[in-house]
Parts: sequence; structure tokens; C-alpha cells
Amino acid sequence: MKLKELVSDIVPEDLISLVPTGFDTVGDIMIFNDFPDEILPYEEKIAQRMIEHHNNIHVVAKKTGKYSGTYRVPQIKVIAGDDRKETVHRENGVRLKLDVEQAYFSTRTANERLRIVNLVEQGERILVMFSGIAPLPCVIGKNTDALEIVGVEINPVGHEYGLENIKLNKLKNVTLYNGDVREIVPTLDGDFDRILMPLPMNAEEFLDVALGKIKSGGIIHLYAFICEEGIAGFTAKVMKICSDSSRGCEVMDVVKCGQFSPGDFRMSFDLKIE
Repeated sequence: MKLKELVSDIVPEDLISLVPTGFDTVGDIMIFNDFPDEILPYEEKIAQRMIEHHNNIHVVAKKTGKYSGTYRVPQIKVIAGDDRKETVHRENGVRLKLDVEQAYFSTRTANERLRIVNLVEQGERILVMFSGIAPLPCVIGKNTDALEIVGVEINPVGHEYGLENIKLNKLKNVTLYNGDVREIVPTLDGDFDRILMPLPMNAEEFLDVALGKIKSGGIIHLYAFICEEGIAGFTAKVMKICSDSSRGCEVMDVVKCGQFSPGDFRMSFDLKIE
């Protein structure tokens, strides 16, 4: 049953079109974007109906602000169910523990993480910049024959959850560091076969750091929120950064891996570095 049909006896008919239909499910927590003012008197009943209708949902919450701050975390308000923001999310054969308000995590990039898994070859050394609660290190570590996965995350809470998730999934080939990638990455031993940069906002500003640690012939996955018309300009910017770092670069693929807003997509620029 569609959400609006499910709450048609709760919300007046003239307001039913305002009920938000988009939500994310993280573990057993359902998270809506903020409700319109007209719907606020009904939000608690709507939330309770979601819990009654979905056996796997024990908390319903809403975002009360955009992702913000250094750590890009949302403000979350619990509307109904258990009064907590911590959960365990399952995807691609791994379990990921997190607090949905204290660490950034997107369920919408699960397919992109699986795409990366299918690209990883046996024996690769992989660096994940901006590793968060370690979804990429965990999914790669669990589902590939990578030799080593290293993650670097600046948010101390996200890092602690990452460490817990490594233990939760019994991974032996993952090492995580807490700190700024500009300070940590240059100190890491050796170079990497593959580097992932899952920071959609301004990740290209850290591309020079990745270029300093990628092997010749290695692959960098650089993520950006961008419209299709902006691909050429962004590609030119990337090529200039590589040239300024005296590294050759071939754009092997540009992959849509999520939609940010109408016309704007989350895209992976898959770069082969000479």
C-alpha cells in the first residue's frame, strides 16, 4: 500500500498531497525529510502508523535540517517508537552500526559500493578517503580478495563506529585512521592500486592528495554532485589538477550513482592515473 493511502484516514483529504512520500530506512529507523507545516499536527500519528505497518521499523524520525558542518551530519528528531538514533544496518553481506545523527551514511549508495566490489581485483591495496563508519572498507573487505583496505575519517564518532564495524564483521585486512586526509594520507606506507573519494561535495579539492599515493596505472574513483551539462567542465578541472601534479589521467567512465536533486546526480568519475 502506498504511503498516502496508508494515512488517508489520518490526514484530511485536502492535505493528503502534502504528505512526503520519500524516506530512507537505515537499519530499523525510518527517516523522513521534514514535514510541511500543514502536516505537523499529524506527523506523530503518521509515524506511529508506519511502525504498525512495517514489522522491521521500530523508530520513525525526521530530518530537521540539511547536512551541515565539518562532518556533514543531519539533525534528526525522533517522532515515534523507541527513543534512540543508533541502529545496525545490513547491506551487501555486512552489518553497519551507527548513530544516524552523529555520522554521515547513505543507504542510497549501496549499489555503488557493490559496483566497486565487482571492480576490485585480487591482491589490491585500497585507500578509502572520507571513510565514515567504514561502509566501503567493510563491503570491500567482506566481498573481495583485496590484500589491504585503509580508511581515513576526520569525524571521531564516525571513526569509532568504523572500528566497531570492522570488529562486527570480523575483518582482518582493514585499518582505519582518524584525522584529516591531508595530514594522514601522505604518511601512509606505500602506494595504492585503487583510491576511493566518496565525498561528493568538493572532493576534487583533495585530488592532489590522492594523486600523491596512487600507483602508476591505478584507479581513483572521484565523486561529485553534478548535472549532466557540467560533466565536461568538471572533467577539464580534474585533468588540470592531474596535470598540475605531473600525473597523466584518463577518464575511463562517468557513472551515475544517485540523484541529489532534480537534474543533479551523484556521479563517480573513474580515473586511470599514469
